[in-house]
Amino acid sequence: MAKRQAPNPPSRGTPTDLLGWLFVFAACLLAYLPTYGAGFIWNDPDYVTRPGLQSLRGLWRIWFEVGSTEQYYPLLHSFFWVQHRLWGDSPFGYHLVNVLLHATAACLLAQVMLRLLKEKSKGGQPDPAPSGQGALPRSQVFAWLSALLFALHPVYVESVAWVTEQKNTLSTVFYLAAALVYLKAGTDRRAVRYWLATGLFLCAILSKSVTASLPAALLVAIWWRRGSLKWREDVRPLLPWFVMGAGVGIFTAWVEHRFIGARGETFDLGFLERGLLAGRIIWFYLGKLAWPSELVFNYPRWEIDTGVAWQWIFPIAAVAALPALWAIRRHSRAPLAAYLYFTGTLFPTMGFFNVFGFTYSYVADHWQYLPSIGPIVFIAAIATRAITSRGSIARGPAIAAAAVLILLGTLTWRQTRGYRDIETFYRTILADNPTAWMPSANLGIVYLEERRFDEAVETLEESLRVNPENPQAMNTLGMVLVELGRDAEARARFEQAIERLPIFVEAHFNIGRLLARSGEIEAAEDHFREGLRLRPTFAQLRKDLANLLLNTDRVAESISEYSEVLRLNPDDADANFNLGNALLRDRRITEAIGPFQRAAALDPTDAEARAVLGDILLSSGRAAEALQHYEAALGLNPSLAPVRVQAGIALLQLGRGPQARANLQDAVRLDPGFATARLWLGNALAQSGNVAGAAAQWEAFVRIEPNSPEVYNNLGTAYREMGDTARAIAAYENALRLNPDYTLARENLARLQAGP
Repeated sequence: MAKRQAPNPPSRGTPTDLLGWLFVFAACLLAYLPTYGAGFIWNDPDYVTRPGLQSLRGLWRIWFEVGSTEQYYPLLHSFFWVQHRLWGDSPFGYHLVNVLLHATAACLLAQVMLRLLKEKSKGGQPDPAPSGQGALPRSQVFAWLSALLFALHPVYVESVAWVTEQKNTLSTVFYLAAALVYLKAGTDRRAVRYWLATGLFLCAILSKSVTASLPAALLVAIWWRRGSLKWREDVRPLLPWFVMGAGVGIFTAWVEHRFIGARGETFDLGFLERGLLAGRIIWFYLGKLAWPSELVFNYPRWEIDTGVAWQWIFPIAAVAALPALWAIRRHSRAPLAAYLYFTGTLFPTMGFFNVFGFTYSYVADHWQYLPSIGPIVFIAAIATRAITSRGSIARGPAIAAAAVLILLGTLTWRQTRGYRDIETFYRTILADNPTAWMPSANLGIVYLEERRFDEAVETLEESLRVNPENPQAMNTLGMVLVELGRDAEARARFEQAIERLPIFVEAHFNIGRLLARSGEIEAAEDHFREGLRLRPTFAQLRKDLANLLLNTDRVAESISEYSEVLRLNPDDADANFNLGNALLRDRRITEAIGPFQRAAALDPTDAEARAVLGDILLSSGRAAEALQHYEAALGLNPSLAPVRVQAGIALLQLGRGPQARANLQDAVRLDPGFATARLWLGNALAQSGNVAGAAAQWEAFVRIEPNSPEVYNNLGTAYREMGDTARAIAAYENALRLNPDYTLARENLARLQAGP
């Protein structure tokens, strides 16, 4: 009997591919349904574009100013920048995009697998196809099963439901797209495809540096399909990628150390300890993939001890797996390829490099988002073999595979509910890991922001009972105690936090604020400067230092610090206003106009900025411009008596007497004890010829401020014009009593005494 000829696998763009994409997207959108109504969690505000970066200049800073963003992933933060332009601070858009990116990555994974299987190695077998009408070839079953496992496995919830981890989903889309295009370039040798693949790879590493492992992964994949590697065809084209990836990886490690704080006692592990940690991490992640139960955002942090015998089992098993898998390569290269891909891609987070997240736990589900593709594909291959083992779709294995996918999707749906809102998020972690210090401390911050102080104290004290060495909880409890007016207790908590974690920038910031408020200026400044040494881009801390310097008359230093704050965040209205004040104090009046104008533009509700800007312009002889700002300030707050006086003065200079008098009368009505208002209303009335009215206002002025010789002189002149010689003489004499050298008052008195 003649052998059946297997059909060729459908090419890209066939209905099978289209249905695969649609099915994966539908499954993803359904599994992550609870995500769409979720809010932001934990550090999402550090990634969703903050105010200082929302302008075009902010986009420039994202690319060219290291430290302006949480991590230097400029393409990722540019993507967030674009999204902020589309839906601002609404969480829905970010969550939906993350789900769509995850689904896209899953579909691209299917396309990569199809591309690897399409070109058979020399002498290889044709792609067997299950029999039956409409049956899919084995390669299609394998590729789309890989995609569905990746799309629906609950271990990925952390990456998809957490907006911050768009760096995972976005970078993986670029990573897989680069792999797909490169593999096609290897087929037809078209240079344009190679350079397109290189551009996509660059996009991947600028979104997240862990994708730098792609060239090594491609070599593993090529070896898997062919069984050998060729220097000219396989290795040499990827050398530029290796160089690019190494450069970005080294730079990322430096940023983690310099700007994020991945240093100190927490990371003080020896080589053997790091080896123990790496081995345990490998098997932990593989275990979670095989049995995804008890998934926790913040796993317990392990104690690594070279003296504990059982901890050596993990690295020994991890190393022993290599020769064992190598030994079976003639039977199947897939296990070794999957293992090499997994460990190689996981390597940056295996403990050999300091990662700030190790402060909380040595493992996190989102760190295996990309590495887990290797084991996922291997599992899909085993399942595919079972489903199509006899040349047709085996009903039992197919039903079992479908049941597993439904179960995984259900688990994902359940896991996603823990990300509904910030309080649910932290409470879910604590329910699964009561010893976790990060969620308990941050839940205290949530309560603090909501002014639920009693709950905050209770939560934080319980956290410290569970883990007395928790610096984050100490710091947060200190913040709550400050709000409760218990400054001495707060100070002790901040000091404890710094003692436990000397690089704890926020604790230095908080105790600095507390010390500045209590008048301990030198100690406050020390803490502020230490915080800035640890994190030079902490704009709010630098602003507090600038305020301290200004308040202690170190004006030049404060100007320098405010300028640096505004370099970091040009849209800080408060810093612009304070810089303007500092420049005024330094008698740099013209320079002060710019900062006050920016402050007024950035915060149109700031009446004070408008008023001060008006004062500067008025003193510079620009009464018309000053009046515009006074009117804007009064439009925001009509009860500002001093501003009404200044507006009256500007109106007088502009020759608009009736309006000037109206403003000045309003100022007197608002604050009858405001001496300056009385003075200028008297001046305005005198200018209009209402001498009696002017005298009444000046009399009120000297009852409030009895030490002004000029006003007594004005009163004397008014009394003289009113024909009241005795009172005029008394007024001139009072002026001379206050200032015996007051020539004008002496001349007026002499003229009056000499008679007509």
